Amino acid sequence: MPAQKTLNVGWLNTLNTKNVVLASTSPRRKDILDNLGLNYTIVPSTFPETLDKSLFSHPTEYVKENALQKALEVYGRLKSTGQTPDLIIGADTVVALGSQILEKPQSVQGAIDMLTSLSGSTHMVYTGVVLLSPPTDSSSDKPRIDLQVEGTEVRMQDLTKELIEAYVATGEPMDKAGSYGYQTMGSVLVKGISGCSWNVIGLPASRLFFMLQDFTSGSA
Repeated sequence: MPAQKTLNVGWLNTLNTKNVVLASTSPRRKDILDNLGLNYTIVPSTFPETLDKSLFSHPTEYVKENALQKALEVYGRLKSTGQTPDLIIGADTVVALGSQILEKPQSVQGAIDMLTSLSGSTHMVYTGVVLLSPPTDSSSDKPRIDLQVEGTEVRMQDLTKELIEAYVATGEPMDKAGSYGYQTMGSVLVKGISGCSWNVIGLPASRLFFMLQDFTSGSA
């Protein structure tokens, strides 16, 4: 008997008959959804991600709001054109060194500075994940929303100036929160992690899987 390429579970089979949208162009998130066996299309969010970080009491609150606004922007845009999807998946990932939120670097020097600050330290990676679908109650115009956050502790090696500059010169850090990519060359910078490794890459696979299960069954 040939091996199955996807999990043969009822709720996932049903979900794969629906119009599911990923509100992200991240190749890492795309790979993770592919691994889960999910059928979906990509509609990038145009939300500008200019929220004032000082208004949030903790990085988890900030990353959840960013994920939510990304999904809401796509939902509103598609709904306005009569193409409302059955489900939107949105996400946002940040690195937090204490209370300081580190997103994607804005320059080469910014990447060098971030990695220098992370060297030899322990930091957190947070991903806000949101599931959003049209309202089930015809009398309401508010979409159904499930919004959660995953945190992973990351311990960095002691990084020399030479190594930091060599890594930044590869260009890899420039589109990644915290200026490193755990799934590629940047893995050599990491001494160890506690928690979900997929979360550091950009999407907590197990949490998302069970969020989808609960959301499609109506228990979330």
